[in-house]
Amino acid sequence: MKQRFFLTVLLSTLFWTNVKAQDYTAGVGLRFGGYENGITGKYFINESTAYEGILGFRTGVVVLTGLYEKHAPAFDLPDLKWYFGVGAHIGGINGERYRRYTGNDDKVYGSGLLLGADAVIGLEWLIPNAPLSLGADLHPRIELAKGPFLDLEPAISIRYIF
Repeated sequence: MKQRFFLTVLLSTLFWTNVKAQDYTAGVGLRFGGYENGITGKYFINESTAYEGILGFRTGVVVLTGLYEKHAPAFDLPDLKWYFGVGAHIGGINGERYRRYTGNDDKVYGSGLLLGADAVIGLEWLIPNAPLSLGADLHPRIELAKGPFLDLEPAISIRYIF
């Protein structure tokens, strides 16, 4: 009973600490996308520039994405930021994957390397009085190794910020 109480107090303190938007240096969390779910990490090198890394998973596929992003205030709201950026991804496919284009233009991809260029545009909300951020973005990417083809993945992210 004492351990449960201590754990509850510790987690409450951790998640409801008073955090200012300007103090957001780094964040780690989960990303839920249209194609892939995974882990996301963001690190600010100054007030308006950040690096983001995404380790995405879907059945038989693992992809590591790196993005360089610019952030700016959105809609004159202090806790809402919009961002855009560019980057690249590398990953792998294990087994065969099916991709439907339009009409009868279907293709099956075998095991191998994924490699391509990425972009992102989105909004991020820093939850007041909590060390959390919520983000929603569109992540277009061009697959070059198994393509070329273009994907446009919507996603939401939640991060613990520190």
